[in-house]
Amino acid sequence: MAIIMTGASGLLGSALAGALRERGDRVVALVRRPPQGVDERFWDPAAGVLDPSALEDATAVVHLAGAPVGDRRWSPFYKRELIASRIVGTRTLVRALGELSRPPEALLSASGVDFYGDTGDRPIDESAGQGEGFLAELCGRWEREAREAEPLGVRTAQLRTGIALSRRGGALGRMLPIFRAGLGAPLGSGRQYWSWISETDWVGAVLHVLDHPEVSGPVNLGSPGPVTNEEFTRTLGKALRKGTVPMPVPAFALSLGIGEFAREALLPSHRLVPRKLEDTGYGFAHTRLDEALRAVL
Repeated sequence: MAIIMTGASGLLGSALAGALRERGDRVVALVRRPPQGVDERFWDPAAGVLDPSALEDATAVVHLAGAPVGDRRWSPFYKRELIASRIVGTRTLVRALGELSRPPEALLSASGVDFYGDTGDRPIDESAGQGEGFLAELCGRWEREAREAEPLGVRTAQLRTGIALSRRGGALGRMLPIFRAGLGAPLGSGRQYWSWISETDWVGAVLHVLDHPEVSGPVNLGSPGPVTNEEFTRTLGKALRKGTVPMPVPAFALSLGIGEFAREALLPSHRLVPRKLEDTGYGFAHTRLDEALRAVL
Protein backbone atom coordinates (compact mmCIF):
# COMPACT_ATOMS: atom_id res chain seq x y z
CA MET A 1 0.00 0.00 0.00
CA ALA A 2 0.94 3.64 -0.33
CA ILE A 3 0.25 5.44 2.95
CA ILE A 4 0.24 9.21 3.42
CA MET A 5 1.08 10.16 7.02
CA THR A 6 0.98 13.32 9.06
CA GLY A 7 2.83 13.28 12.37
CA ALA A 8 5.18 10.62 10.99
CA SER A 9 8.11 11.92 13.05
CA GLY A 10 6.23 11.81 16.35
CA LEU A 11 6.49 9.13 19.03
CA LEU A 12 3.77 6.83 17.71
CA GLY A 13 3.96 8.03 14.12
CA SER A 14 7.61 7.02 13.77
CA ALA A 15 6.86 3.56 15.20
CA LEU A 16 3.95 3.10 12.78
CA ALA A 17 5.94 4.36 9.79
CA GLY A 18 8.71 1.88 10.59
CA ALA A 19 6.24 -1.02 10.85
CA LEU A 20 4.59 -0.07 7.55
CA ARG A 21 7.92 0.10 5.74
CA GLU A 22 9.04 -3.16 7.31
CA ARG A 23 6.08 -5.00 5.84
CA GLY A 24 6.67 -3.47 2.40
CA ASP A 25 4.31 -0.51 2.30
CA ARG A 26 5.43 2.86 1.01
CA VAL A 27 5.09 5.76 3.47
CA VAL A 28 4.95 9.37 2.29
CA ALA A 29 5.19 11.89 5.13
CA LEU A 30 3.60 15.33 5.00
CA VAL A 31 6.12 17.73 6.56
CA ARG A 32 6.06 21.43 7.45
CA ARG A 33 9.65 22.08 6.33
CA PRO A 34 11.24 21.75 2.88
CA PRO A 35 11.03 18.06 1.84
CA GLN A 36 14.30 16.18 2.08
CA GLY A 37 13.52 13.14 -0.02
CA VAL A 38 11.13 11.49 -2.46
CA ASP A 39 9.00 10.19 0.42
CA GLU A 40 8.20 13.64 1.83
CA ARG A 41 5.68 16.24 0.69
CA PHE A 42 5.22 19.77 2.00
CA TRP A 43 2.12 21.06 3.72
CA ASP A 44 1.35 24.00 5.99
CA PRO A 45 -1.69 22.99 8.03
CA ALA A 46 -1.88 26.27 9.95
CA ALA A 47 -2.17 28.20 6.68
CA GLY A 48 -4.41 25.62 5.03
CA VAL A 49 -1.81 24.79 2.36
CA LEU A 50 -1.68 21.30 0.84
CA ASP A 51 -1.28 20.50 -2.85
CA PRO A 52 -3.77 17.70 -3.62
CA SER A 53 -1.19 16.08 -5.91
CA ALA A 54 0.70 15.08 -2.74
CA LEU A 55 -2.15 12.66 -1.98
CA GLU A 56 -2.55 11.09 -5.43
CA ASP A 57 -2.40 7.30 -5.70
CA ALA A 58 -2.51 6.85 -1.92
CA THR A 59 -4.26 3.79 -0.56
CA ALA A 60 -4.92 5.44 2.80
CA VAL A 61 -4.10 8.49 4.90
CA VAL A 62 -3.09 8.26 8.57
CA HIS A 63 -3.50 11.65 10.23
CA LEU A 64 -1.70 11.98 13.58
CA ALA A 65 -0.57 15.63 13.56
CA GLY A 66 -1.53 17.91 16.44
CA ALA A 67 0.19 20.04 19.07
CA PRO A 68 1.11 17.90 22.13
CA VAL A 69 -1.43 18.11 24.94
CA GLY A 70 0.82 17.51 27.93
CA ASP A 71 4.06 19.29 27.08
CA ARG A 72 3.28 22.70 28.56
CA ARG A 73 0.83 24.53 30.78
CA TRP A 74 -2.44 25.44 29.09
CA SER A 75 -2.47 29.19 28.64
CA PRO A 76 -5.35 30.64 26.60
CA PHE A 77 -2.89 31.01 23.71
CA TYR A 78 -1.77 27.37 23.88
CA LYS A 79 -5.35 26.11 24.08
CA ARG A 80 -6.03 27.96 20.82
CA GLU A 81 -2.97 26.22 19.35
CA LEU A 82 -4.25 22.82 20.50
CA ILE A 83 -7.54 23.51 18.75
CA ALA A 84 -6.14 25.02 15.54
CA SER A 85 -3.48 22.34 15.04
CA ARG A 86 -6.21 19.69 14.98
CA ILE A 87 -9.21 21.39 13.44
CA VAL A 88 -7.50 23.47 10.75
CA GLY A 89 -5.06 20.69 9.89
CA THR A 90 -7.81 18.09 9.47
CA ARG A 91 -9.95 20.51 7.47
CA THR A 92 -7.00 21.20 5.16
CA LEU A 93 -6.42 17.50 4.64
CA VAL A 94 -10.08 16.69 3.91
CA ARG A 95 -10.40 19.64 1.52
CA ALA A 96 -7.42 18.31 -0.47
CA LEU A 97 -8.97 14.84 -0.54
CA GLY A 98 -12.10 16.37 -2.05
CA GLU A 99 -10.09 17.73 -4.98
CA LEU A 100 -8.86 14.30 -6.05
CA SER A 101 -10.54 12.42 -8.87
CA ARG A 102 -9.80 9.17 -7.01
CA PRO A 103 -9.47 9.73 -3.26
CA PRO A 104 -7.80 7.11 -1.03
CA GLU A 105 -9.80 4.26 0.41
CA ALA A 106 -9.43 5.24 4.06
CA LEU A 107 -8.64 8.10 6.43
CA LEU A 108 -7.49 7.11 9.92
CA SER A 109 -7.46 10.18 12.14
CA ALA A 110 -6.12 10.48 15.67
CA SER A 111 -8.38 11.23 18.61
CA GLY A 112 -8.28 10.42 22.31
CA VAL A 113 -10.04 8.62 25.12
CA ASP A 114 -10.67 12.09 26.52
CA PHE A 115 -13.64 12.21 24.11
CA TYR A 116 -15.68 10.42 26.77
CA GLY A 117 -14.99 12.84 29.63
CA ASP A 118 -14.96 11.42 33.15
CA THR A 119 -16.91 8.14 33.13
CA GLY A 120 -16.09 6.83 36.61
CA ASP A 121 -15.83 3.04 36.89
CA ARG A 122 -18.33 2.41 34.06
CA PRO A 123 -16.85 0.40 31.15
CA ILE A 124 -17.08 2.43 27.94
CA ASP A 125 -17.02 1.08 24.40
CA GLU A 126 -17.32 3.04 21.18
CA SER A 127 -21.10 3.47 21.56
CA ALA A 128 -20.67 5.86 24.52
CA GLY A 129 -21.40 9.51 23.83
CA GLN A 130 -19.22 12.57 24.13
CA GLY A 131 -18.46 13.79 27.63
CA GLU A 132 -17.88 17.26 29.03
CA GLY A 133 -14.73 19.37 29.27
CA PHE A 134 -12.19 21.04 27.02
CA LEU A 135 -10.53 17.82 25.82
CA ALA A 136 -13.86 16.08 25.20
CA GLU A 137 -15.02 18.99 23.07
CA LEU A 138 -11.66 19.15 21.29
CA CYS A 139 -11.80 15.44 20.41
CA GLY A 140 -15.41 15.77 19.29
CA ARG A 141 -14.63 18.64 16.94
CA TRP A 142 -11.53 16.84 15.63
CA GLU A 143 -13.56 13.73 14.83
CA ARG A 144 -16.33 15.68 13.12
CA GLU A 145 -13.79 17.32 10.81
CA ALA A 146 -12.37 13.90 9.86
CA ARG A 147 -15.84 12.49 9.14
CA GLU A 148 -16.28 15.16 6.46
CA ALA A 149 -14.31 12.75 4.23
CA GLU A 150 -17.11 10.17 4.32
CA PRO A 151 -19.27 11.83 1.61
CA LEU A 152 -16.22 11.53 -0.66
CA GLY A 153 -16.45 7.74 -0.38
CA VAL A 154 -13.53 7.54 2.07
CA ARG A 155 -13.81 5.11 4.97
CA THR A 156 -12.98 7.05 8.12
CA ALA A 157 -11.83 5.78 11.50
CA GLN A 158 -11.20 7.88 14.60
CA LEU A 159 -8.41 6.43 16.75
CA ARG A 160 -9.37 7.10 20.38
CA THR A 161 -6.06 6.36 22.06
CA GLY A 162 -5.49 5.83 25.77
CA ILE A 163 -2.10 6.14 27.50
CA ALA A 164 0.42 4.74 25.02
CA LEU A 165 3.32 3.03 26.79
CA SER A 166 6.69 3.76 25.22
CA ARG A 167 10.05 4.19 26.90
CA ARG A 168 10.98 6.68 24.18
CA GLY A 169 8.66 9.40 25.44
CA GLY A 170 5.02 10.29 25.91
CA ALA A 171 3.26 9.92 29.24
CA LEU A 172 5.40 6.99 30.40
CA GLY A 173 8.60 8.72 29.35
CA ARG A 174 7.68 11.69 31.56
CA MET A 175 6.88 9.40 34.49
CA LEU A 176 10.04 7.29 34.42
CA PRO A 177 12.48 9.79 36.02
CA ILE A 178 10.04 10.39 38.89
CA PHE A 179 9.49 6.68 39.51
CA ARG A 180 13.18 5.84 39.17
CA ALA A 181 13.81 8.33 41.95
CA GLY A 182 11.32 6.44 44.13
CA LEU A 183 8.88 9.37 44.10
CA GLY A 184 6.00 7.84 42.17
CA ALA A 185 2.65 8.30 43.92
CA PRO A 186 -1.06 7.91 43.15
CA LEU A 187 -2.74 11.02 41.78
CA GLY A 188 -5.85 12.40 43.43
CA SER A 189 -7.99 9.58 44.79
CA GLY A 190 -6.04 7.02 42.76
CA ARG A 191 -9.35 5.30 41.98
CA GLN A 192 -9.68 6.77 38.49
CA TYR A 193 -9.17 4.26 35.69
CA TRP A 194 -6.28 4.75 33.31
CA SER A 195 -6.69 3.03 29.96
CA TRP A 196 -3.29 2.12 28.57
CA ILE A 197 -1.94 0.41 25.45
CA SER A 198 1.58 -0.77 24.68
CA GLU A 199 3.37 0.81 21.74
CA THR A 200 3.44 -2.63 20.11
CA ASP A 201 -0.33 -2.98 20.36
CA TRP A 202 -0.99 0.59 19.26
CA VAL A 203 0.95 -0.04 16.06
CA GLY A 204 -0.65 -3.45 15.63
CA ALA A 205 -4.14 -2.04 16.16
CA VAL A 206 -3.66 0.73 13.59
CA LEU A 207 -2.38 -1.80 11.05
CA HIS A 208 -5.45 -3.91 11.85
CA VAL A 209 -7.77 -0.96 11.16
CA LEU A 210 -5.93 -0.22 7.91
CA ASP A 211 -6.23 -3.81 6.75
CA HIS A 212 -9.87 -4.39 7.74
CA PRO A 213 -12.28 -2.33 5.63
CA GLU A 214 -15.18 -3.33 7.89
CA VAL A 215 -13.70 -1.22 10.71
CA SER A 216 -14.89 2.38 10.61
CA GLY A 217 -16.02 5.17 12.91
CA PRO A 218 -14.58 5.53 16.42
CA VAL A 219 -12.13 2.82 17.49
CA ASN A 220 -10.94 2.50 21.09
CA LEU A 221 -7.17 1.96 21.17
CA GLY A 222 -6.69 0.66 24.68
CA SER A 223 -5.84 -2.65 26.27
CA PRO A 224 -8.70 -4.88 27.52
CA GLY A 225 -7.08 -4.54 30.98
CA PRO A 226 -7.42 -0.92 32.17
CA VAL A 227 -6.31 -0.34 35.77
CA THR A 228 -6.82 2.31 38.40
CA ASN A 229 -4.19 4.99 38.79
CA GLU A 230 -3.26 3.48 42.16
CA GLU A 231 -2.64 0.07 40.55
CA PHE A 232 -0.74 1.69 37.68
CA THR A 233 1.52 3.43 40.20
CA ARG A 234 2.16 0.28 42.17
CA THR A 235 2.82 -1.84 39.04
CA LEU A 236 5.22 0.67 37.50
CA GLY A 237 7.14 0.96 40.78
CA LYS A 238 7.46 -2.82 40.95
CA ALA A 239 8.56 -3.05 37.30
CA LEU A 240 11.37 -0.58 38.06
CA ARG A 241 12.18 -2.30 41.37
CA LYS A 242 11.51 0.98 43.16
CA GLY A 243 9.27 1.85 46.02
CA THR A 244 6.43 4.32 45.65
CA VAL A 245 5.09 7.00 47.95
CA PRO A 246 1.96 5.65 49.68
CA MET A 247 0.41 9.07 50.21
CA PRO A 248 -1.36 10.31 47.04
CA VAL A 249 -0.75 13.69 45.49
CA PRO A 250 -3.90 15.72 46.31
CA ALA A 251 -6.04 16.83 43.41
CA PHE A 252 -5.80 20.48 44.46
CA ALA A 253 -1.99 20.29 44.44
CA LEU A 254 -2.03 18.85 40.92
CA SER A 255 -4.36 21.61 39.80
CA LEU A 256 -2.10 24.26 41.32
CA GLY A 257 1.07 22.75 39.88
CA ILE A 258 -0.07 21.63 36.44
CA GLY A 259 -3.30 23.51 35.93
CA GLU A 260 -6.21 22.50 33.74
CA PHE A 261 -4.30 19.60 32.20
CA ALA A 262 -4.40 17.77 35.54
CA ARG A 263 -8.17 18.22 35.87
CA GLU A 264 -8.80 17.20 32.26
CA ALA A 265 -6.26 14.43 31.62
CA LEU A 266 -4.87 12.98 34.88
CA LEU A 267 -7.83 12.89 37.26
CA PRO A 268 -10.77 11.79 35.03
CA SER A 269 -11.55 8.07 34.82
CA HIS A 270 -11.65 6.14 31.52
CA ARG A 271 -12.37 2.41 31.74
CA LEU A 272 -11.99 1.68 28.05
CA VAL A 273 -13.35 -1.40 26.27
CA PRO A 274 -11.77 -1.99 22.81
CA ARG A 275 -14.98 -3.51 21.43
CA LYS A 276 -14.38 -2.98 17.71
CA LEU A 277 -10.85 -4.36 17.81
CA GLU A 278 -11.97 -7.45 19.71
CA ASP A 279 -15.05 -8.01 17.54
CA THR A 280 -12.95 -7.89 14.35
CA GLY A 281 -10.34 -10.33 15.62
CA TYR A 282 -7.42 -8.22 16.77
CA GLY A 283 -5.26 -10.20 19.20
CA PHE A 284 -3.56 -8.04 21.81
CA ALA A 285 0.10 -8.76 22.54
CA HIS A 286 -0.27 -7.26 26.03
CA THR A 287 -3.44 -7.44 28.11
CA ARG A 288 -1.78 -7.16 31.54
CA LEU A 289 -0.02 -4.00 32.64
CA ASP A 290 2.88 -5.80 34.32
CA GLU A 291 3.61 -7.77 31.13
CA ALA A 292 3.39 -4.63 29.00
CA LEU A 293 5.76 -2.68 31.25
CA ARG A 294 8.28 -5.53 31.25
CA ALA A 295 8.20 -5.56 27.44
CA VAL A 296 8.46 -1.78 27.18
CA LEU A 297 11.17 -1.32 29.79
